[in-house]
Amino acid sequence: MRTFPQILLLLFVTSGMLTTARAADKPAAKKPAKQEKAADALVKLNPEETVLLDLKGKRVLLKTKVVQREAVLEFFCCLSQTLEHESIVSLDSKAMYIHAALLRIGAKPGKPAQFDPEYKPPTGQKIDIFVQWRDKKKTLHRVRAQDWVQRVTRRFYSVPMEKLPNDLKIPAESELRYDKFAKELLWFGPMTEKQKKRLLAWSKDAAYKKGIEKFFDDSQPRKMTAEWVFAGSQFVRDEPGGPEYYLAESGQIISVANFSSSIIDVAMKSTDAEANLLFEAATDQIPPLGTEVTVELIPQFKPVKGEASKKPATTSKTTPSKSSKK
Repeated sequence: MRTFPQILLLLFVTSGMLTTARAADKPAAKKPAKQEKAADALVKLNPEETVLLDLKGKRVLLKTKVVQREAVLEFFCCLSQTLEHESIVSLDSKAMYIHAALLRIGAKPGKPAQFDPEYKPPTGQKIDIFVQWRDKKKTLHRVRAQDWVQRVTRRFYSVPMEKLPNDLKIPAESELRYDKFAKELLWFGPMTEKQKKRLLAWSKDAAYKKGIEKFFDDSQPRKMTAEWVFAGSQFVRDEPGGPEYYLAESGQIISVANFSSSIIDVAMKSTDAEANLLFEAATDQIPPLGTEVTVELIPQFKPVKGEASKKPATTSKTTPSKSSKK
């Protein structure tokens, strides 16, 4: 795990790399084409060559691969061998390179989500995120990362119902359930048009029909519309006076549930409580497992809410384990 001074050093070295590269590649006046090509070149920032800086285009490119297509999500992107069971793509790198790259193109970090004494959403520069990949026919695709994320449908839906209508008899094999103790009608997962039509035919009761319609409406997949912001993660100390460590090195790169350790977080209240996770992978939009995907991070240079500084928020708490995420 890298310290804050190391990240500043990386930022300084990165700037030097860019200046030196351009000076070395500067051709004679009679070769303008090569000069233009050098100016457009991507700079590889990490040993794995998976974090690339496009200074002219003000973009950071992450070379990732698809690791999940059907999971309920806490992250869109994580570091390799960390949180792949709840992320769509993973990246082989250190987190510090991403933070330094965003700083280098002028992105301003804000503050991670806060939970005590009251919830405050993450702040920071808005980051537009796109994904690029090629299919089996080598056709290039590019879409917003939100297209790969949808509201959770793999959960129970309920409507209050004092008792079942007299004309309703629920077959034992049906996915529809009635909890006589909680006095609720229950349904799990997305409901199809065919299922809705069949269930509506079971009773003429208006309250029952309204409940089935609600199950259908609530369970339809809805694409994620929330934006992402450069929250900037945090630094922690193992002991007072000890070195500061960058919390994102535990794997939290791009979140869809609020984490105080994430570099980029979703700009809305999104819990990481297992029973209340808000997002899941939009399976039919995501290419096969193992597909190489370029994730584009593009800061939007508009006023940022809240305070912003180059150094993320610092806490004296010890680095949390996977089970204590906040």
